[in-house]
Amino acid sequence: MKTTKRLLLVLVVTLCCASLGLSQTPAAPAAATPAPASKAITEADLAGAPVPSADARAKGDPDGSLTGTASDVTVSDSKKGISIGDLANQAGQNKIAINFVWTLVTGFLVMFMQAGFAIVETGLVRAKNANHTMMMNFMVYGVGMLAYWLIGFTIQMGGVGAVANLGGTPPLNSEFTITLFGKAFGLFGTHGLFLVHKGTYDVSIMVLFLFQMVFMDTTTTIVTGSCCERWKYAAFIVSTMFLAAFTYPIFANWAWGGGWLANLGANFGLGKGYCDFAGSGVVHSVGGMTALAVAMILGPRIGKFTREGKPNAILAHDIVIVLTGCFILAFGWFGFNPGSTLGASGNGSLRIGSVATNTMLAGMAGSFGAMLYMWLRYGKPDASMSGNGLLAGLVAITAPSGFVNPVASVIIGVFAGVLVCISVEFVDRVLKVDDPVGAISVHGANGLWGVISIGLFADGKSNYGGSWNGVSGSVTGLFYGDNGGQLVAQLIGVATLLGFVFTLSFVFNLLVDWVVGQRVSAKSELQGLDLPEMGALGYPEFELKTQA
Repeated sequence: MKTTKRLLLVLVVTLCCASLGLSQTPAAPAAATPAPASKAITEADLAGAPVPSADARAKGDPDGSLTGTASDVTVSDSKKGISIGDLANQAGQNKIAINFVWTLVTGFLVMFMQAGFAIVETGLVRAKNANHTMMMNFMVYGVGMLAYWLIGFTIQMGGVGAVANLGGTPPLNSEFTITLFGKAFGLFGTHGLFLVHKGTYDVSIMVLFLFQMVFMDTTTTIVTGSCCERWKYAAFIVSTMFLAAFTYPIFANWAWGGGWLANLGANFGLGKGYCDFAGSGVVHSVGGMTALAVAMILGPRIGKFTREGKPNAILAHDIVIVLTGCFILAFGWFGFNPGSTLGASGNGSLRIGSVATNTMLAGMAGSFGAMLYMWLRYGKPDASMSGNGLLAGLVAITAPSGFVNPVASVIIGVFAGVLVCISVEFVDRVLKVDDPVGAISVHGANGLWGVISIGLFADGKSNYGGSWNGVSGSVTGLFYGDNGGQLVAQLIGVATLLGFVFTLSFVFNLLVDWVVGQRVSAKSELQGLDLPEMGALGYPEFELKTQA
């Protein structure tokens, strides 16, 4: 125990020293050597550009020096040959192509996170519910996507305006607004139904849809973790459809689609408006608040609490796949956060390396924070909470990842790792809400912490094209010289998540409970949901036994 306390003390002192070191004024840089005067390219220069001969290419190109030359530039008029306009168009298309490929590949990584969520949640439940839990995680992808394609994307991004990194997305230009205090408040988009409405059958919009869809899917799968082992499958379908079609897109529009939260800076001078680089609030807290609402309606699993209200531990059936799932999620997060630049070329997108490193450091720090907390409190490190600590650090850094430095990332992650442990105990012992996987704490509580941390730790160095949310300058937090306006904008976002998102989710799911019924019967729950709900056991060759 003494050794663990010393380790914790050394970690805290090291972080404090590093933070102080970063705050010192750096020495003035040496004077830069003047750049040579530029020379305009002429049509004659292009006409004389060396290209490999057909004979040379026919012999192969083992070192790559003959592949990708002026002969590969698309020419608008073959009779005139290559022109400056051709060269400029090719350069522009190459930039957008780089951003397309980057955004698509990172979107594929985020989609793969679904596998991580599926096995984390399935491993944390009892074996008798494995098929049911996996099927919720499997079909949340299809159910959520259907609702998002039908209407959710339109509500979220139909009025976002130009997304420069993806070529402009001009058809997404219609936002429904109301006027309050003499300012326009964007509420939801109106273009993009079925990805064909109002010119939205567009290559750049297809890329944006795919990336935004997998983010939405992450939100919907959070709820399945908190509600597993007693959630009726039909109610899960209806609830997921509503979350993907309305709850998530509405808040995402306010934050990312040109809505009123994003414009708090432009309209009221509150920093750069509500900022959420990759979705601690938009994705994780929306999922966490919805999970809290549904879990409250469902009530606890049979046997979770004693008659005196004391929580009983219901053990995971496979901690090996739980931690394997955590690794898959950590891998996928390298798409989640860096991909949110929506490009790798132009407008400050080279910060993808910084974003990825911040993500990795915060996840590490979260697992350390949770492990040390559990070790100090209970005398042993806890595997499942260490995994949740990793995820908590990743959730917390998701919003600030594009705006903070590495030391701040570690501080944010350590705090998240401790916070998730405290929050799990609070949800269990004070709120008396049964959350089998700790999703409310991992995603809800730490999503809110990630949103707040921007207002504290953003260092003003991000410079994404010179502005954010239409306000010139880089996002800057309280600890780096801001007057508190950015923190206020973040807190308004937090209040909206706690007030609007939770309330909307609770009211709708209460209606589902009245009409469809949210919870399975006690008999089905005791038997396990695999046979009553799915018609087949997840582990048919196992003999499942209950303790006397």
